[in-house]
Amino acid sequence: MKNGTRNYGYPPFRGVYPIAAAAVFAALVFVASIISVPVPAAFGMTRIHLGNIFCLLSGLILGPVGGGLAAGVGSGLYDIIVYGEIASAPFTMVFKFLLACVCGLVAYSGNSRGESQKRNLLGAILGSVTYMALYLGKSFLEGLLLGSQLGTVLTTLLTKFVTSGINAGIAVVVALPLSIVLRVALQKSGMGEKLYL
Repeated sequence: MKNGTRNYGYPPFRGVYPIAAAAVFAALVFVASIISVPVPAAFGMTRIHLGNIFCLLSGLILGPVGGGLAAGVGSGLYDIIVYGEIASAPFTMVFKFLLACVCGLVAYSGNSRGESQKRNLLGAILGSVTYMALYLGKSFLEGLLLGSQLGTVLTTLLTKFVTSGINAGIAVVVALPLSIVLRVALQKSGMGEKLYL
């Protein structure tokens, strides 16, 4: 327990500061998702983008609830506003929520408070794998429901697997050192205590 405010392993999502921080992270996820390279697939489109960096960073800094909400809302808004995919936005919100939530749950497990780099790395990897499994599973079912032939669906899945793997690799490699720097900066500024870090 820290300063009498924590009675479980991850930061509570209550009060003005955690909510404001989640809103800031949601905006970062949204903007980072815009920075992308589109990759055509047999059906639909996939992208190499920077949004997952801030999804993982949200989980590492804000924990599973605040981080999940920031990742889900920022990514869902991107789908609606920029990508124009209103139908896919609910899936994106849930999948990206789970990406950051799994990351945060592992990073804050064992009462480590997100300070164990081994747990942070494992959380970032498991969060990314969770997202990839959900995204590829949805793409597979979507392809079959659209009546595409199995060969076409598998070719598309291969393309999406490669781009998702690249996104996941970039996100893990960049989010971990960023989380260390950001955590130190937040603690030095006094914001860390307000965010229950």
